[in-house]
Amino acid sequence: MFFYLSQFLSFLMMPLTIVMVLIIGGFFLSKKPLGKRLMLAGIILLLFFSNQFISNLAMKLWEPDFKIIKDLPNYEVGIVLTGVTNLSKTAYDRTFFNKGADRATHAVQLYKLGKIQKILITGGQGLDPVNPNTEAELLRDFMMIAGVEENDIIVENQAKNTYQNAVFSLKTLNDKGYSSENEKYLLITSAFHMKRAKGCFNKVGLDTDTFPVDYYAEDIKFNIPLLLYPDPNAIFLWHKLFKEWIGIVMYKLAGYL
Repeated sequence: MFFYLSQFLSFLMMPLTIVMVLIIGGFFLSKKPLGKRLMLAGIILLLFFSNQFISNLAMKLWEPDFKIIKDLPNYEVGIVLTGVTNLSKTAYDRTFFNKGADRATHAVQLYKLGKIQKILITGGQGLDPVNPNTEAELLRDFMMIAGVEENDIIVENQAKNTYQNAVFSLKTLNDKGYSSENEKYLLITSAFHMKRAKGCFNKVGLDTDTFPVDYYAEDIKFNIPLLLYPDPNAIFLWHKLFKEWIGIVMYKLAGYL
């Protein structure tokens, strides 16, 4: 129920949904002054949400800064959150990645550089599986091909959301003999998602340092196309932000944060 309520609220509050409601409402009320105001508001919001400079600035302000790898201490375990593979495409001899492949590739890089000794991958099939694979197992297969020793990979393949990532990671580490009180772990997930993830791990009592990856924001630039040209990717960035903000609110209401 919590998942479906969250998804429904996300749909209602998405920028494009708001714009479409205003424009459609304005169309049906076009003969009234309110209709014209609604349509104008929808057009103005569409121009705002499709502005590349504004959306990139908003995402940049939200995402935490990246960490310099050479400045990191060494960690016994790096915890990698899934949500980056394409489970709508079934294959058994490869891993299809979506945008967030940095979560896996940067974890491998940290492992190869000796910054993390073992990698805990947490994530199952999600809530609407069409693929018999679990994300954790798909990332494990990729990491082994990339040179990570199988004995250095810990798989947790039951979690269906970020809070369960934290709960099941804690249980898995305890079962493996790691101490949640004396050890410090490195949490690896997308930068836009790090605040919620870190909050969930704090809630269950798992002390982590953060290593944000998979950045959506680019360096700030000033040019005519960015400042003036509408772009569908700008709307996409706002959708990522709105979905994350709604997720944080819902997690707080549920007591996950």
